[in-house]
Amino acid sequence: MLKEERQRNILNEVVLHNRVLLTDIAENLNVSIDTVRRDVKELDAEGKLKKVHGGAIALGFTNYTPKNVNTYALEEKSAIAEKAVRFIKEGSVIFIDGGTTCLELARAIPSKMQLTCFTHSLPVALELLNKANIEVIFVGGQLSKDAQMAIGASTVYNLSQIKVDYGFIGTGYVDSAFGLTEFDWDIVQVKKAVMDASKKTVLLCISEKLNSQHRYKTCDINAVNIMITELNPENKQLDSFRNHDIHLL
Repeated sequence: MLKEERQRNILNEVVLHNRVLLTDIAENLNVSIDTVRRDVKELDAEGKLKKVHGGAIALGFTNYTPKNVNTYALEEKSAIAEKAVRFIKEGSVIFIDGGTTCLELARAIPSKMQLTCFTHSLPVALELLNKANIEVIFVGGQLSKDAQMAIGASTVYNLSQIKVDYGFIGTGYVDSAFGLTEFDWDIVQVKKAVMDASKKTVLLCISEKLNSQHRYKTCDINAVNIMITELNPENKQLDSFRNHDIHLL
């Protein structure tokens, strides 16, 4: 495989899943970790991603700005946010997860709406602070520098003390048979806690992530109440999810 093709594959994985591991890329491309490390270093120097210990992060995931720059599949994520915002009513108490799709939801909430929003994501919290009628409660804990969100035992405990109307979550990988999965064990524990703290869980997921899976399982697909993609709910790409107890939007 030529270097240009390798690096294109690496960028595709990074922008789609926000974060990737060097070991996973090396296995998928059937090359050495040293080769992948050199590729990631070059892509970092070119300003196409951010190299971190053991992997890489998409620029749109790690760099918060008031404007949505460097966001992969922005049109699709904005469409998902517009669907999701319909569930948010005046006076609601909600939770918004981290990630670029959830950040688009935070941007889509009308400024005049009065509600309470819990989040463990610094970018989401900063976005909501611009909306005077929204009470923002940051669920603290150990801060992940890569993901810019709180993780760890303190975050999980703090989430156990609340109950929200809707928990809006993202995921790295989703499959109708294997459910929601991630490569980060700490992130899985927080997502589990968010789901436990939510009367209803709403998954926000671009269709490119469908039929993908990773190491650590967050939950079965039936544990999610509503799954929102940019697709029409009748789209054939969603057929494998129809036999499950989940509302597709």
